[in-house]
Amino acid sequence: MTALIVGEALVDVVQRPGSEPEPHAGGSPFNVAVGLSRLDVPTRLAAQLADDPYGDLLRDRLYESDVALDVLEPVPARTSSARATLAEDGSASYEFDLTWDPAALPDPGDFEVVHVGSLGTSLEPGATLVADLVVMADALGVPVSYDPNVRLTVEPDAEVWRRTFEAIAPHAGIIKMSDEDATSLFPGEAPEALAQRLAADGALVAITLGGDGAVVANAQGVATIEPATVSVVDTIGAGDSFMAAMLAWCSAYSWPSAAELDLTELTDLGMYASSAAAITCSRPGADPPRTADLTP
Repeated sequence: MTALIVGEALVDVVQRPGSEPEPHAGGSPFNVAVGLSRLDVPTRLAAQLADDPYGDLLRDRLYESDVALDVLEPVPARTSSARATLAEDGSASYEFDLTWDPAALPDPGDFEVVHVGSLGTSLEPGATLVADLVVMADALGVPVSYDPNVRLTVEPDAEVWRRTFEAIAPHAGIIKMSDEDATSLFPGEAPEALAQRLAADGALVAITLGGDGAVVANAQGVATIEPATVSVVDTIGAGDSFMAAMLAWCSAYSWPSAAELDLTELTDLGMYASSAAAITCSRPGADPPRTADLTP
């Protein structure tokens, strides 16, 4: 059985201070697919790619990472892209040129787990198909993973993102978000309290806190994850690497329900995912680790 990742694939055109723009393969679902496959979980990405140089760059990354690709119809006129401008601390801000209008999505019943997130869940007309896919997967008993990955530069109305979260989260057994996502979706709510509240109905919930680590929660409790020590090149794809490592950890343990994880297991999961994110921060662009990189 294979993991199905659904959503945007795009090229991050990275602008570093004092340097020429550099194209890197990216897009949150794309990065999760690459990261998950590199951690030895068979993975298929369903995305829209054009037959152009940016599409070739994305196909090359998928090929060398052993990710199977479903190119969704209709084929766009050009592959989606994002201009990522880096600040001195390595953090990035984005401007997007994106198409997301697939005519159909794969059958979730053919997969072991389904992951959705980011613009693929919020940008119409494709977002409606993704929401239907999530409901179908949940009804079939296929675990659903969700990362809202809020991008207000594409959809500036935070209420749209909140409605999307309210539609998808009840069907997701694994939820990951950043502290910035949490601020947009649940302003004024502390990350630890939010993680515990969202986990109360049985989900496994992680909230990443940038340089301050992460919290990972289920209905039994919450684990505080200390940040890994790393020399940051940039933070592009770090959250996606955390997400991929969460899924890989769960896959290795035969998809345990969140209620079965004790505090030690939550901590182990969080440390593994945090280590994957830290390695990505040490590299330019979204370049997630392989299993060997995370093995002592």
